[in-house]
Formats: sequence, structure tokens, C-alpha cells
Amino acid sequence: MVLVNNYALALICCVYCCLCWGSWSNTLKMVQDKKWSFELYYWDLAIGLFLTAVVGALTLGSMGSDGPSFIQNLSECDPGSFGWAVLGGVVWNFANIFLTAAIAIAGMSIGFPLGGGLGWIGGIIFNYLLILLSGEVYPGNSALLWIGIVIVVAAIFICTKVYRMTSSGGGATPVKGIVLAVVAGIGLIFFYGLVVKSISPEFVQGGTGTLTPYTAIVGFAVGILLSTPVFNTIAMRNPVEGRKVTMADYRAGSARTHLIGILGGVIWMSGMVVSFMGAGSANPAVAYALSNAAPVVAMLWGFFVWKEFKGASSRTMQLLAAMFILFVVGLVIITMSNSN
Repeated sequence: MVLVNNYALALICCVYCCLCWGSWSNTLKMVQDKKWSFELYYWDLAIGLFLTAVVGALTLGSMGSDGPSFIQNLSECDPGSFGWAVLGGVVWNFANIFLTAAIAIAGMSIGFPLGGGLGWIGGIIFNYLLILLSGEVYPGNSALLWIGIVIVVAAIFICTKVYRMTSSGGGATPVKGIVLAVVAGIGLIFFYGLVVKSISPEFVQGGTGTLTPYTAIVGFAVGILLSTPVFNTIAMRNPVEGRKVTMADYRAGSARTHLIGILGGVIWMSGMVVSFMGAGSANPAVAYALSNAAPVVAMLWGFFVWKEFKGASSRTMQLLAAMFILFVVGLVIITMSNSN
């Protein structure tokens, strides 16, 4: 399999992942204009996620000389390790359905920083604790890491305030979007650590399993594929906005609409694949921090491309600027914590 063993290249992999995880929801915005609800979109997203994971494992996971190939590792791994990766996929999928709903209601500039930001910070802490609980010492500057976390938490609080301000006069329900985002954030805290747990410590710090990164990603995708019919069917029967939709509505979608949804899955999962290529060279806490800095990217898309705050008050714009600056400063400090 192909792995990145250079720290600088590993950081580039994480940055690529950040761009992907902050950009996939553009495909949701594209189909929303066509009255295509997020529940219908989600079926295609899940397909794209699974196909990309399998393609990554059969190509990058089967080439090169760094450890066993995907097929070899899959045939030799213990079921318990694969189960942790599957569980990671189930947890992520539960959280991501809530995140997608939050984005559909509150937009990329708000829904993503709220849900993704909470998951981002919680995930950093969770992966940090995994390293300590495995008996290892955090390979970086803990003080800088925690300073960065506090700064990002401040940005999330500002994000909540902005959402309340912008939704209070437009007929939207601030509580609904915030609750959806918070539930998403709680779920996103744990998925990355669960997948890391499934991987052999030979390939990543904090790993306790027998999988290679590519086999773990496929297990993760299997969890998504198995849980989507459960979670998304419930979502279809209990829409957060608009009317209930059925599979007949899904089948009525155009080929272009379906392909856009699949593209969203390809974008997100390609980031996951590339992130795990370099996770062994950038410790998991920092790899997760960089990769999940996606809220910064989503904010830029929402603000500059989708014009989500067109006509907003000067006070709102000032808070948005402060939120963005705090997210970026927190990201930089967290990245710096990777070296003593």
C-alpha cells in the first residue's frame, strides 16, 4: 500500500482532506436549488462515499511496499478490529445526517462551523486522550494544543450568536438549527478515534487493531452503507423542514442530480483516504485537527460563493470576521503544537 512517511507531505495530505471535508456540502447547495431535499440527496452521498473507499483500497491500498495489500490485510484481520471501523462509520453517519440537516437549514457558513466545529474540538480531545490511554506520551506541545482549542471554542460561541441574530427576523427557528448542529458535533467527536482504534499501531499512534489504514476506511464505509437505510429512512419520515419524501421521489430525480450527490461522497471520502495516508507521520490529534478544520473552508464557500450573508448588518459582518479569524488562529496554534 502507499503511505506518506514525511511530516511535511503528511500535513499536505491533511490540508487536502480539510479542503474536501469543507467543500462536499457545495453539492448539497447545488441540488437544493432544484427542490431536492437533503434526505434524497443523502442516498447518493452514501453511494459516493462507499465507492470511493473501495476504489481507494483497491488502488492506493494495494500498490507500493508499505505493509500488506488491502486484500491480504482484509483476509488476515480479526473481526474485532474491523468492527471498530464499522462502528466508526455508523457513528459518523448518524452525526453527518444531523450535520447535513443543519446545513440545509442554517447554511454552510453557520451550520458547518456549529456542528463541524464542535466535532472538530471534541475529536481533537478524544484523540489526545486515546494517545494517553494507550500508554504513550503526546508527541507535541500540550499547552499550545489546549490554547488552540480554547480559541476555537470562542469562535463556535460567536457562530451561535451570529445564527441567532440572522435567523431571529427571518421566520427561521434558531433552536432547531442549533440542536441539529450540536447533535452532529457530539457524534463527530468519536468517529475518527474509533477508526484509529481499528488500525495497527504499526501505522498510526493510538491504534490497537490489526487493520491497515485502507482496510479501516473500507470498514468505515461499510458502516455508512449499512446504517444509511436506517438513519435516512427515519429522516425521510420526520423531515426537519418541508414535506415528507419517499423513494418514489428519489427515483424521480434526474441523472445529473444523482451524480451531483455521488460527487459529494467522492469529495468527502477522497479526503478521508488521503488523510489516513499520512496519519502515521502527523499524530492523530493534529491530523484530525487539520483535516477537520473544514468549517473554515465551508465558511468561505458559504460567504463568498453562496452569498449567505448578502445584505447582513455591519454588526453581523464584524462577528463573522471575528469568528473566521479565531478559527484560523486556533488552527495555526493547534498545528504548531505538533512539535515540542
